[in-house]
Amino acid sequence: MMRTPGLKHGIKTLNILGISAYYHDAAAAILLDGRLVAAAQEERFTRKKHDASFPANAVRFCLHEAGLTIDQLDAVAFYDKPLLKFERLLETYYAFAPRGLRSFLAGMPVWLREKMFLKRALREELEKIMPYDRRRLRLLFPEHHLSHAASAFYPSAFAEAAILTIDGVGEWATASICHGKGKDITILKELRFPHSLGLLYSAFTYFLGFRVNSGEYKLMGLAPYGNPRAPDIERYLQVIRTELTDLRPDGSLWLNQRYFDYATGLRMVRDADWERLFGFPKRRPEDPLEAWHCNLGLAIQRFTEEVVLRMAQEASRLTGVRQLCLAGGVALNCVANGKLQQAGIFDDIFIQPAAGDAGGAPGAALAAHHIFFQKKRPTPVQPDSMWGSYLGPEYGDLDVQRVARKYQAPCHLFENYDELARETAALLASGHVVGWVQGRMEFGPRALGNRSILGDPRNAEMQKKLNLKIKYRESFRPFAPSVQAERVAEYFDYQGISPYMLLVHPVRAERRLPLPPDYDKLPVRDKLYHLRSDLPSITHIDFSARIQTVHRETNPRYWTLIEHFRQQTGIAVLVNTSFNVRGEPIVCSPEDAYRCFMRTEMDYLVVGNFLFDKKHQPEWKEKDGWKEEFVLD
Repeated sequence: MMRTPGLKHGIKTLNILGISAYYHDAAAAILLDGRLVAAAQEERFTRKKHDASFPANAVRFCLHEAGLTIDQLDAVAFYDKPLLKFERLLETYYAFAPRGLRSFLAGMPVWLREKMFLKRALREELEKIMPYDRRRLRLLFPEHHLSHAASAFYPSAFAEAAILTIDGVGEWATASICHGKGKDITILKELRFPHSLGLLYSAFTYFLGFRVNSGEYKLMGLAPYGNPRAPDIERYLQVIRTELTDLRPDGSLWLNQRYFDYATGLRMVRDADWERLFGFPKRRPEDPLEAWHCNLGLAIQRFTEEVVLRMAQEASRLTGVRQLCLAGGVALNCVANGKLQQAGIFDDIFIQPAAGDAGGAPGAALAAHHIFFQKKRPTPVQPDSMWGSYLGPEYGDLDVQRVARKYQAPCHLFENYDELARETAALLASGHVVGWVQGRMEFGPRALGNRSILGDPRNAEMQKKLNLKIKYRESFRPFAPSVQAERVAEYFDYQGISPYMLLVHPVRAERRLPLPPDYDKLPVRDKLYHLRSDLPSITHIDFSARIQTVHRETNPRYWTLIEHFRQQTGIAVLVNTSFNVRGEPIVCSPEDAYRCFMRTEMDYLVVGNFLFDKKHQPEWKEKDGWKEEFVLD
């Protein structure tokens, strides 16, 4: 007998759709009785990176995956309170007047036309997806940082935990310390706009020539190229501590607004003032990286780590618990996360894999489920209930065959997955680069083995090849290792898990190679291509690596591929980078994957059980204007 969608053994389920939108990284997520069954970012469908528009495609996907109509939803939860955010904007402009008049005049029409009437806009957008009874639709608006806190605490394995959320800004809050226990989250302390660690880090992202809200991870990757013994580092830190900020013992931060322009202006900082403070001009995106850029990057990274540690210590003091949950954009700073873990302030840490604004979608839905509807939290599961973050669309053999016919693309179908994994491992061991698409797409900014580009970590040329010939991005950018979870301690100074690629830890000392005596004084390019370990393409300039532990339970196909690579090479590690080129979202569908494969110098593509060999593909005739379309982040 067919079961009605939204019913479970004849009992109606509680169905909640979560939405984040209208700032950046719009996303949707859906809960059935508190269980996260689907989540996706809008950018993966529209192919517009960080797409902020209403996530119509993601909503359609979530409803389809859950087998629900809009009328079968008990609530739609939006990830922040727009009227509270509007209040903050008005008060800020008033406080800084007459500064910011141009920005005020530019921004107010959008607010008055769209965001002030968000309920109406949401109802209209949902109606475009399918007709529904407007009178029955319940809209809920948890606060931004509560959505972040819920996204981290409720999926964690902890019955009780301290929760730390840090980002640019929500409504008023820019960071919060909360206490999660059972179904309840209590906000204990907040840092408020315009004082923000996230905005401070974004200001340095801007000054060093990267794009705000997308280039922060580049700044994190650039920092290790700084010379830790250079006098500049301490001088820059002194400027940050005395001119730009006032850091308190509890991690709260005051920013000197004389030097910033984000509160009311159209830029992050006052360029001339920063050039005077640091002694060099703002870097343009295509400018070469000089030593002072790297040293300033290292200085702000160290300062960020100090702030995060102080906030964590305060969270420990206020809650008295030994578990921590992290969310917000700053929680994507995996170097700071690794330092926090090593500090031993907490026994265990869980970081929401979609820690940025996309994670606000499941967070809002979870907050609605447990706080608004007062539903008891089930016994937490190990290691978490994000299900490996494999929550996006999945495609079958017919979808791949359709793409192959469309592009007249020769491919080979393996009837046995083990044979495919063995053949792919051999290709990787031979130095080839393989695009790898399997199962459900990842939710969040990291490719975790289902929408990945893979390579051999032993290959000294792999980092250069991937950056310059496939990703078409800056050569200094590091790559992450995927390692079988049970073997992580063989390669890294780490014995825990890191399934979401959100922790940085050192490569084991016995795997490192000696550096020349004058190494710190070398130019960036010379440092970049010096062999640092027996796994050179995943060992960053400071001997660190952003680790992904691969678990047989959550991704058996990827684990099996690595196992075949281990059997052939003795190494249970692969290079893993997201399947996209610079400025483009990670691929979603088989067609996305094939097009990216043909526009780069990738050698092979595996989608499901199908293998495509670049040598046998027809000539790619489409004009490749994407290098201009997809600019550097």
